[in-house]
Amino acid sequence: MKTHPAWIAQTRIETPWGAMRLARSRLGLAGAWLPGQTHEPPPFEALPEEPGHPWFLAAAQALHDWVREDPAELPPLDPQGTAFQLAVWQQLRRIPRGSSTSYGEIAQALGNPTAGRAVGAAVGRNPIGILVPCHRVIGRDGSLTGYAGGLALKTQLLRAEGLQLGQAGGRPPQRGDRVRAAQAAQGCLL
Repeated sequence: MKTHPAWIAQTRIETPWGAMRLARSRLGLAGAWLPGQTHEPPPFEALPEEPGHPWFLAAAQALHDWVREDPAELPPLDPQGTAFQLAVWQQLRRIPRGSSTSYGEIAQALGNPTAGRAVGAAVGRNPIGILVPCHRVIGRDGSLTGYAGGLALKTQLLRAEGLQLGQAGGRPPQRGDRVRAAQAAQGCLL
């Protein structure tokens, strides 16, 4: 995988989960990857390092704030993807902390109830992990499904948010999760 043409700078930051590589475009934060994460792009030798860029500093602060609560402020976000992926990633931003949803519920919200597998593929390609909370998506039966950062990290993130995980590894979506997500998301844009 080559560096995306929209990416113009990068940096590395320390987070509660280890070192994270960030990339930005002219419009905003375009990526945040932990080492070894699925779909992590190769090293960006051609991109200049900008450790002091305000968007990188804001992302670092937001990731540290996340440990206690969802960050009040994020840098501008500019993930690169297809129109469908962007729509899915926008739906991820609408899932409130401490709640979960399923791939099927996201497909429903997008007006395509049979697109659960396509939603799963888009969730797996989310380039801005944790800040665009793909870890909050679980299987319809409450199982912890795949996560680009690994199921151990997904479990850790969900528990930190106060989600009670069942013995099978997940909690079934609770009645009203989707409604609470929609209410919390009014005006939430990528």
